[in-house]
Amino acid sequence: MAYIYILKSLNYKKLYVGSTTDLNRRLVEHNSGFSYYTKKYMHWMIIYSEEYINVEDARKREKYFKSAAGRKFIKKNMNIPG
Repeated sequence: MAYIYILKSLNYKKLYVGSTTDLNRRLVEHNSGFSYYTKKYMHWMIIYSEEYINVEDARKREKYFKSAAGRKFIKKNMNIPG
């Protein structure tokens, strides 16, 4: 299984979109400072995730969420300001 996820910083107005095969491990990594971008805005919580059968489909969805249309979708449908 593969997942896409959206994280929200608990201390800043920041979101992060990513994909992984182990959602819990990846959240621990983000909150432990292993990721260059996310360590600056720790601590994080998962606000949304989707499960996929394969990594390729998850990466396609991740790419969509990182596009202008995807960011607009996130703002509109997830009630996130900014």
